[in-house]
Amino acid sequence: MTETILVAVAWPYANAEIHVGNLAGSYLPADIFARYHRLKGNQVLMVSGSDSHGTPITVRADAEHDSPLEVYQRFHAGFLELFQQMGLTYDLFTTTHSSNHFHVSQLVFKALLANGFMYKKSQPQWYSPKQKRFLPDRYVEGTCYICGYQGARSDQCDQCGTLLEATKLIDPRSKIDGSKPELRVTEHFFLDLSKLQEEVLEFLKERESYWRPNVVRQSLGQILAEGLRGRPITRDLDWGIPVPAEGWERKCIYVWFEAVIGYLSAAIEWSQITGEKDAWRQWWQDPSSKTYYFIGKDNIPFHAIIWPAELIGCSKSFDALYGSKKPASFVLPYDVPANEFLNLEGEKISGSRNWAVWGRDFLSRYDPDTLRYYLTNIMPETRDTDWDWEDFYQRNNNELVATWGNLANRVLSFAYNHWQGVVPDPGQLTSQDKDLLQEIEGGFETVAKEIEAVHLRAGLIEAMRLAGKVNKYLDQTAPWHAIKHDKAEAARSIYVALRAIDSLKILFAPYLPFSSQQLHAYLGYKDQLFGEQETQTIKDNLGEHNVLRYNPKKAKGGWKPSQLAAGRKLCEPTPLFKKLDVKIVEEERARLGG
Repeated sequence: MTETILVAVAWPYANAEIHVGNLAGSYLPADIFARYHRLKGNQVLMVSGSDSHGTPITVRADAEHDSPLEVYQRFHAGFLELFQQMGLTYDLFTTTHSSNHFHVSQLVFKALLANGFMYKKSQPQWYSPKQKRFLPDRYVEGTCYICGYQGARSDQCDQCGTLLEATKLIDPRSKIDGSKPELRVTEHFFLDLSKLQEEVLEFLKERESYWRPNVVRQSLGQILAEGLRGRPITRDLDWGIPVPAEGWERKCIYVWFEAVIGYLSAAIEWSQITGEKDAWRQWWQDPSSKTYYFIGKDNIPFHAIIWPAELIGCSKSFDALYGSKKPASFVLPYDVPANEFLNLEGEKISGSRNWAVWGRDFLSRYDPDTLRYYLTNIMPETRDTDWDWEDFYQRNNNELVATWGNLANRVLSFAYNHWQGVVPDPGQLTSQDKDLLQEIEGGFETVAKEIEAVHLRAGLIEAMRLAGKVNKYLDQTAPWHAIKHDKAEAARSIYVALRAIDSLKILFAPYLPFSSQQLHAYLGYKDQLFGEQETQTIKDNLGEHNVLRYNPKKAKGGWKPSQLAAGRKLCEPTPLFKKLDVKIVEEERARLGG
């Protein structure tokens, strides 16, 4: 039965290059998951975009004496380039700086206000006498009053994950100039989370049994321990979405509130681009649809608590404001498979110290499937993990090249050279042959089970284990020797191996799409396993923005075992992967921190 799957991917702040920690945390897992479900024939919509209004953008703009618009546009362009190189198949990767996102965010604001889930309140906020302005939360750092971490932002501590009350921050200081701010009173709109607490709590308890422990601990545990309180959703800023209320012209909707709305606004923008105005409702209002949010652990509270609260609070009234005659409720997150952090050579990744492996820089020297393979193997699904260049080198040569790449290349080369470039006729299969093919075909269930549970590492490990089984089979049947005295016996063994490789190609495809497509062509197929990516320029009254789009029209792949027939014409193969020289380990380590 076909399922409807929304893949919602964390929105990168458009203020810095993307590194491997970001890729392993949310972007790559989302793409693996989406590609699998597309192969299954499910209705997939994968959306995200650049978070262009976050204070990290304005902080960088201040430091570089640029405008926030210039900073956002520069990094947004880099994101599009990287994601195309990595093969991340967004149905739409857009931006929060679009007329569509402004409109949808303001509708959510109005719907929450109409439903009684907002109130106005004056509160003290950090103000910089030196800069003569109120400071957004990310402009203020200090010591966390919960765990004592000295680098906490005034809205959230990245050490313990707690959403903080800004005024309780210990020893606050301006991130811009280090000066000590003071508290001054200003008025803001608040999201009344206390009114939504019971429904959010019920939502979380319904998912407690299958969510990752770290997500349950941070979300459900936080509510049970502290309860939910009103949270300000406007700020004294001039870069962002205007507050849709009279007399509030000098304030903007705060980024933590509007950025998560991007998942909805991106789906609506995708519908508009495709010419199907209401297509987004299939993922957002059909109760049978499943929505998955791929994020890092630092964003758990916003996706497991606040975003569900927004969706609950604005349901039905949003549709009325949007112009629908049949208001409906929104689908709440089915799963939030948040990953832990990826470290680098035993230390925390730090962009400011250049202690990072940057995505575009990496791909200037290595192939994308090499990166996808290693990142999946060290994906921090249940605990913090570590990128180690020695480990990268060993896994590439001993696993990706030796176990899988060499298997495909030597079997296809042997078949191409000894049977005039076609799949040989196997004759009668033996029980050993049938047992191998049965085990390989069983991988379509075992790998699928792991991917559907978002255990992506386990799915890749299982696929590689099955590749090892084919290698063992070839060691036993030895067609390279049999060809000298019994070509029919060699033909049977090579046919079975080709069938197995054809199936393994599909099991690896969500993880290694480039080499899987290459192998697909070597096996004589003319179609595409997946669709194509393209960029498009969208014009609106804010100017224009470029987006990345996945076009599924040419995709013919399916999640099913090989039906490779004898006589199929093969193409002459070349190696799928490159064996690396050990010298890259020290060369890459020397680049760190420079």
